[in-house]
Amino acid sequence: MSRRCELTGKAVQTGNLVSHSNRKTRTRFLPNLCNVTLISDTLQRGIRFRVAAATLRSVEHRGGLDAFLLKAGDAQLSTNALSIKREIVKKQATAAVAG
Repeated sequence: MSRRCELTGKAVQTGNLVSHSNRKTRTRFLPNLCNVTLISDTLQRGIRFRVAAATLRSVEHRGGLDAFLLKAGDAQLSTNALSIKREIVKKQATAAVAG
């Protein structure tokens, strides 16, 4: 399992730890990933994702999982999130035709 947020694409970054004597040591900065279940209003079910803690705030700010996925670009989403986005679009299209 890669260390990458499924919704925003935030991944591991590399850099240097710099000491007081200016000695550089290579290090990896890992994203704060959490296993969460987000509720989709359109699909009326919960979906498990592995997302960064900062992404949870972004999802709430945009108005929930459905709004976040519809506004997000396809390139940054994982294959799981992309399939959920397609399900949401399909369900909303059928609801618009029926209603």
